[in-house]
Amino acid sequence: MNKQTKVLNEYARWKYVVLIASILLMLLSAIPSLYGEDGAIQFNKKARNEISLLETQQMLKQAKIEVKRIDDNDNSRVLVLRKQSQQTEAKNIFSNKVKDPESITLALSPAAPNWLLNLGFTPLKLGLDLRGGVQFLLDVDIDIVYHNQGIQLMDDLRKHFRSENIRSVTIQQGEAEILNVQSDSNKGLTAVRQFVSTSYPTWQVASSEQGVRLFIKANQKDVLRNMTVQQNLQIMRTRIEELGITEALVQRQGEHRIRIELPGVQDPASAKKVIGATASLAFYEVKDAGSVNAQVINDQHGKPVYVARRPVLTGDHIVDARSATSKLGQAKVNIALDSQGGSLMSHFSRKHIGKPMATAYSEYSRGENGKAKKNTHIISVATIQSQLGSRFEITGAGTHEKAQQLALLLRAGSMTAPVTIVEERTIGPSLGAENITNGVKALGLGMGITLLFMALWYRRLGWVANIALICNMIILFGLIALIPGAVLTLPGIAGLVLTVGMAVDTNVLIFERIRDKLKEGRSLAAAIDTGFDSAFSTIFDANFTTMITAVVLYSIGNGPIQGFALTLGLGLITSMYTGIFASRAIINLVYGRNTSREVRV
Repeated sequence: MNKQTKVLNEYARWKYVVLIASILLMLLSAIPSLYGEDGAIQFNKKARNEISLLETQQMLKQAKIEVKRIDDNDNSRVLVLRKQSQQTEAKNIFSNKVKDPESITLALSPAAPNWLLNLGFTPLKLGLDLRGGVQFLLDVDIDIVYHNQGIQLMDDLRKHFRSENIRSVTIQQGEAEILNVQSDSNKGLTAVRQFVSTSYPTWQVASSEQGVRLFIKANQKDVLRNMTVQQNLQIMRTRIEELGITEALVQRQGEHRIRIELPGVQDPASAKKVIGATASLAFYEVKDAGSVNAQVINDQHGKPVYVARRPVLTGDHIVDARSATSKLGQAKVNIALDSQGGSLMSHFSRKHIGKPMATAYSEYSRGENGKAKKNTHIISVATIQSQLGSRFEITGAGTHEKAQQLALLLRAGSMTAPVTIVEERTIGPSLGAENITNGVKALGLGMGITLLFMALWYRRLGWVANIALICNMIILFGLIALIPGAVLTLPGIAGLVLTVGMAVDTNVLIFERIRDKLKEGRSLAAAIDTGFDSAFSTIFDANFTTMITAVVLYSIGNGPIQGFALTLGLGLITSMYTGIFASRAIINLVYGRNTSREVRV
């Protein structure tokens, strides 16, 4: 009975097909990055309607500004310029011709051929340090959240006392969320303790000289702070998406701060206006002047309006808001509510047909002492003509521009807590281009020295390692461009340079094993087969431990650290792929059948 002889160093054809296809795919993904980006001017829908396409072309011709192409659609118009240095000049020309200068912004457009872009391939997404742009550091005022929690408890306590007919109890709000409760009888203080323990278990009751003090438990304050910052993070991301800014980075920094990076944004005025805004709406039942359960909120002209202490509905239930124009030519905002909000509005309006309802607009500002101050005014008082549902409209927001701004803020969500821009940094495109140039030089120098060393030291096998290294960089650049959310930063380029060394390290381990087997007297084919098999476990262990470090850095780091960790982690994967499989495929084809024992490698 003949035993089947093992064929050394032979790959199945499908493996070669997969290898070649993956390299070609990543090559197509990497090519758009070689073309870079062109300077562009972007018109929003309003600006596009104010200046026709023909007028745009005539104005550009008069100013002797050359354009590569004009992308015009129903919602926007993008002018791609041949010279990026003419961006500011072109923007100023068109800004003087429109009512709202902020409707025209600077932008960047991919310079790659359309056939590549139509296939879905886009250039590498560059970070703030490479592309230029603006960075904001926001401070979230958590004290307002604690304060509002205290007001909520105070209102519920008073309502509870009225229902239980408990009198001679006074409640005063101290600093932040602290409530001071005083009573002439033990019955009142006992009722407070029971109500808080039952309905507000996150609050703590402590005895004081004149009664009891109520305050949020320390661990619950941490929970509230984390929830508030996380909610504001999500709202920020939504707002930036509404602005049409892509590749933005929104991250938490410290306990109550948020860092926002907007790569490629060279005109941050409109982004700053929306990011720092804290607008919200609330709908109130209008009360008679002097009513016991009423509060006074002034309208836009300073006239007092008496409304209920608690709103019928807040902006938390708004799921969509769109600005429009009424039949009388006034600006209005069409509101859409969620199911719970629609139910609340329907129930209230059914019982109050023929009665007025007030719409209050609130925003926060910083006082001289640095603390947030809430400013609220009534923007409209309208009589309820019929039962309202989950969709209705409001007027009184002001001009059409203000109505659009309000609609955008409501669509993106009202801030859980007010934010303040405490730091703003702008990095110009020229500095980003200089960083790219220096980074590419460092990467090229590192690759050049590595390629030369491998060619001289390993001779015939060295050129195989060099081909694998070039394939590794192609796949790595293509992968970064292909993965959604992956951004290349300056520390990320440092990770690429480090990847070059790790990629050839894989081949060094394999080639040294092959040399050892040749010294033992084995043929080149046998040495190749044994060398790859014996080196695999060492390569895997070394890369796996480094991958753990990359994952940890990406998880707990932010900004530049994440950029480095991203390229490091992806570089580990691609270096193993090319160092083991691509190198093996080439060596199998060229040297895999060589049975000579006297071969110098």
